[in-house]
Amino acid sequence: MKITWLGHSAFRLDIAKANILIDPFFTGNPGFSGLSAKDAASGITHILLTHGHGDHVGDTIALAKETGATVVANADLAAWLGSKGVQALEMGNTGGTIHLDGFSTTFVNALHSSAQLTEDGVSHSLGNANGLVLHFEDEPTLYHMGDTDIFSDMALIQELHQPDIGLVPIGDRFTMGGAVAALACQRFFKFGSVLPCHYGSFGIIDQTPELFVAAMDGAATKVETPAAGGIVSL
Repeated sequence: MKITWLGHSAFRLDIAKANILIDPFFTGNPGFSGLSAKDAASGITHILLTHGHGDHVGDTIALAKETGATVVANADLAAWLGSKGVQALEMGNTGGTIHLDGFSTTFVNALHSSAQLTEDGVSHSLGNANGLVLHFEDEPTLYHMGDTDIFSDMALIQELHQPDIGLVPIGDRFTMGGAVAALACQRFFKFGSVLPCHYGSFGIIDQTPELFVAAMDGAATKVETPAAGGIVSL
C-alpha cells in the first residue's frame, strides 16, 4: 500500500485494485502542497468521506464529476452530494460496511459534528461524523479516525477490526490534541504504524506533530510524519 498525505486530513491510498482519496480538501487548503490537485487525483477510483465539513468534503463534487470516481459517504451526506450532481454514490451509516472492488469500508463512531454552511447560505445537517475502517484483500487494515476526540469505545474498534495503520487527528481545538491522540493510540490500539493529520494547515490548530511524536516516544508503534505530498509505503 502506498499512502500519500495531502495536507490536513486528506490522503491518497494506492492499492492493486483501487486508487482512493479520503477527505480530498485541496482548494483553499493551506496545508496542501507538493502536488497539484490534478496529480493528487490522477486515476482515482473512489472518494471516501468521513463527514460533511467543508475541510473534508473539499473538492469531492468537482473530482467526482471529472473522474467518475465512486463516492462513499454517510447517507445524509451522500444524498446531498447527489443533489449536487454526483452520480456514483455508495451510502452507509455508523456500524455498516460497504464492500467494494478490492476493499471494504466500515463506518465507525467519531466525536464531532457534520453540518455545513453551503453556497446557498443554508446550514445543512449532513449526518453524523464517522471514522472509516478499510479492510483490503492483500493489504494491512487501515483506520482513518476522521475528526474526533478520544473515546473509550475505541477499544471495540480495535477488538472488531484490529487495524494495523492509524490516520490520527492531532491538531487540537477541533479534534484531540497530540498528547491525547497519543494516549488513544497506546491505550486502545495495537497499530504497527500511525500517520498524524489535521495539523499544519489553518493557523488556529497545531502547526507541527511535535506534541504527538513526543507523547508516542517509547511506544512500539512507528510514527510516520511525511511532508505534505510525501509518500509512505506500508
